[in-house]
Amino acid sequence: MVDGMDGDTGDTLYTIGELARRTGLPVRTIRFYSDAGVVPPSGRTAAGYRLYDTAAAARLDLVRTLRDLGIDLGTVRRLLDREIGVGDVAAAHAEALDVQIRTLRLRRAVLRAVAKRGSTPEEIELMHKLARLSDEERRRIITDFIDESFAGLDLNPDFAAKMRSALPELPDDPEPEQVDAWVELAELVGDPGFRASVRRMAEAQAADISRGSYPDDPARLADLTREKIERAVADGVAPDSDAACPIVDELAGAYADASGVADDAAFRRDLLARMEIGTDRRAERYWQLLATINGWPVPPTLTPLFEWFIEALRHQNIQNG
Repeated sequence: MVDGMDGDTGDTLYTIGELARRTGLPVRTIRFYSDAGVVPPSGRTAAGYRLYDTAAAARLDLVRTLRDLGIDLGTVRRLLDREIGVGDVAAAHAEALDVQIRTLRLRRAVLRAVAKRGSTPEEIELMHKLARLSDEERRRIITDFIDESFAGLDLNPDFAAKMRSALPELPDDPEPEQVDAWVELAELVGDPGFRASVRRMAEAQAADISRGSYPDDPARLADLTREKIERAVADGVAPDSDAACPIVDELAGAYADASGVADDAAFRRDLLARMEIGTDRRAERYWQLLATINGWPVPPTLTPLFEWFIEALRHQNIQNG
């Protein structure tokens, strides 16, 4: 420590080594800040060594704090020179930190999902890539799938609106299960087989609408089917048994009434074909994955009940020639 080396003020001056010991910063860091003009020396010794007064020491403390907050050196210099306000810089960097925090949370969720799944290196890369997509990019993957599936078809507007409004919204701090669900959903909508299946469903619906046979309340029919077949399964009724026949008759009659047609052999064949097209476990999985991603109640698995109805219809159709 050197006294009186600044001439007029008599303030205490520190050599660069003393300043390093006082602040805990390496000499090379202080020298770098000095050379960059951020913390210029207050004077020099007769031998040309740099000296720093208490104001420079305080400035150096501030520089270290700002750098610890992630503020780049150019911005630090502008702050110290009063070219920009502290409030503006703080707001900008708080926003940047928010982005970093979201990124870290997402990485943590991916790593937890990887640990849980025991993923291969290829799966890890895919999970990380898909999880890093923006909300808009995630929504675009789903809307592109829907656009392709529904292109040129006149569908039930309520159904189309439901599909288009249900988009993935992965939270900022997702659970590993939500990351898993998003990766699985992205893979599912990219599967050509699933896309073809959904297209067939949409074409069948459009065909029913065009000929006026689309039911007014398809949800009611689905509920009735679930109710009757749940009871049949609980009672141990096999779909190829005689006990299944009255259940098939009741349900087929309800579908025929809703379609405005007679429940005859031709209708039963058509109903079987429509049920086969519309029953795909992957379609149900689509909604379950969306629910998991968005934190909604996950719908129950009902496809096996409709598969029971398909098998019972097929058996009855064969029996009736």
